[in-house]
Amino acid sequence: MTVHAPIERPVAAAVAKPLLPGDPLAYRRHQMHSGERRWPQTNCYADLWIEILHMLGTEPAAAFGFTVAQDFEGDQFTFFKPPLDDLEALYGLHVTELALYDDLIGHLEQQIARRRLVLIELDSFYMPDTQGISYRTSHGKTTIAVNRLDRAARQLDYFHNDGLHRASGEDFDGLLRLLPGQMRDDTLFPYAEMVRLPQHLPGDGELRSTALRLLARHVARRPDANPVSAFREVATAQAQALAERPSEIFHHYAFNTLRQLGANFELLASHLGWLGTSVDGLDDAREAALRIAEGAKIAQFHLARAMKQKRFERFDASLADLATQHDLVSDVLARRFPA
Repeated sequence: MTVHAPIERPVAAAVAKPLLPGDPLAYRRHQMHSGERRWPQTNCYADLWIEILHMLGTEPAAAFGFTVAQDFEGDQFTFFKPPLDDLEALYGLHVTELALYDDLIGHLEQQIARRRLVLIELDSFYMPDTQGISYRTSHGKTTIAVNRLDRAARQLDYFHNDGLHRASGEDFDGLLRLLPGQMRDDTLFPYAEMVRLPQHLPGDGELRSTALRLLARHVARRPDANPVSAFREVATAQAQALAERPSEIFHHYAFNTLRQLGANFELLASHLGWLGTSVDGLDDAREAALRIAEGAKIAQFHLARAMKQKRFERFDASLADLATQHDLVSDVLARRFPA
């Protein structure tokens, strides 16, 4: 690869300081990532926002009314991500795509100096927090938020999944593509977003009012047909096909189907529980959403057993109950928020 000198940028000396106050060695995650939950981790993007909002000192549960609109996409449930319009309406956060075209570290330093978080897709192979999963064993795309970058010390503090972590030394080099052979003339830059942080966060009353308005809008745009029933129609055939393939495919399939379904509805339950302290008529929907979260874990267990035994009746029956609970969530919220 031809080496070019990066464009010089005026960067403040404070880039080695964290944007949001936090020490990776003493970090306390939000209760929405408690080990007592059915799905302590959901997906990298949603988990990221839970911890960012937590560190901003506001309520993450307010952001998850959109989960009521999750659909089945034929081979997966919607990979749920907080809509950027919702984040701006609720918290005053402005998120836009960040164009990367030059020295990657230089781009990150520039935005940190401007007091902006950068959300960027990087390779989990070099992320120490994925120890026992993908760290130094397999390559995979995941999203982090950069909280502190120290080029001289080769340290990167980043939000990922349910916590705040630090990569240093060779991990720092690997994440930021400094290792030999990582960059070629045809290497694509990763996708990134920048987050302009608000000067003032809303009070509890304003946050609840906005969240209630957004929930009504998301209820109105929920799928016309029950997505769990749509999944059930094809799930047995998909599972039968998976049973003939290597065992590792099970984890990819389960993550993108039952885990996304269960985690999505546990987040919806958290949203409804938070709103329910000041709004009536949400308890039945919250309890049904929790039953979906629990039932999806049970269905995942039945799927694993079915693929080994080549018997799929119990797996199908578990999905039938999930579809019933989904109807209950939808009906309760439709009555509470009529179009």
